[in-house]
Amino acid sequence: MKRDDYPHHHPIATRWADNDVYGHVNNVEFYSWFDTAINAYLIGDGGLDIRAGDTIGLCVESHCEYRTPVAFPETVEVGLRVVTLGRSSVRYELAIFRAGVEAPAAVGWFVHVFVGREDRRPTAIPAELRAALTRLKPAA
Repeated sequence: MKRDDYPHHHPIATRWADNDVYGHVNNVEFYSWFDTAINAYLIGDGGLDIRAGDTIGLCVESHCEYRTPVAFPETVEVGLRVVTLGRSSVRYELAIFRAGVEAPAAVGWFVHVFVGREDRRPTAIPAELRAALTRLKPAA
């Protein structure tokens, strides 16, 4: 896996509070970075209205494999791609890249199921959002 394998990159600055007592970013922060990169893309590029839209995305599965430590102060990039796009769900693959390093510090996946805001039942991904997600799929 390398940077070019991910069509979208979202920069995130580490914070002092991200470090744990061992001097590196705590594992829980990587999940937060995944969530932040995905939702920033959905809102900014996919038109997802998180406050009043009829459709919302719920995380039903996530995973992270840690490869090398990251620490404050650093800015990382979260690489994002879509590997499976269904009627109401999407599976993303993500990678955390340190500045100037081609190999990822961590890799993982995240699955969203899109549901109705009121009934929480699976619903078709809206057209604008589906178009944005399609742009994240690797070329076949």
